[in-house]
Amino acid sequence: YAMLLSLIFLIVLVAAIVGFVFRHEIKTNFESNLELALKDYNVTADRHSEAVDTIQRTLHCCGVQNYSDWERTEYFSQRGIPRSCCKNQNDCSEEELKDPNKAKLKVFVDGCFFLVTSTMESKMSVVAGISFGIACFQLVGIILSCCLSRYITNNQYEMV
Repeated sequence: YAMLLSLIFLIVLVAAIVGFVFRHEIKTNFESNLELALKDYNVTADRHSEAVDTIQRTLHCCGVQNYSDWERTEYFSQRGIPRSCCKNQNDCSEEELKDPNKAKLKVFVDGCFFLVTSTMESKMSVVAGISFGIACFQLVGIILSCCLSRYITNNQYEMV
């Protein structure tokens, strides 16, 4: 049992270290994937398009750095900025969304990349605290199982 807990403890420890070391690469990857999702955004119920819409609605943001990122997409030339960027869904017309100057008043102007990364970083302390608590329980379990195995001798085991 102590060996199993030790193995799980080491796996969690390695995962935490790898996550901490590669956090900048994760941010860069997320930014490039978000830019790619904007570029390939379409009206059909595509997984990436739905993810972009969900992020924009939930975090009240638009685009990667700001709402003007949409101007460089094919979707913008056809339909304008997506409705998921609108502050009020009922107050956005397609005509306003096609004009960046009018859209600025109707859509969220902040980009999603900064909001997503700052949200993740703010939640990391909670995740780290929970992980630390679980690791403490695992260490206590390892110590207690080692103590128990030390006190059980072959003779006592046979009597039980």
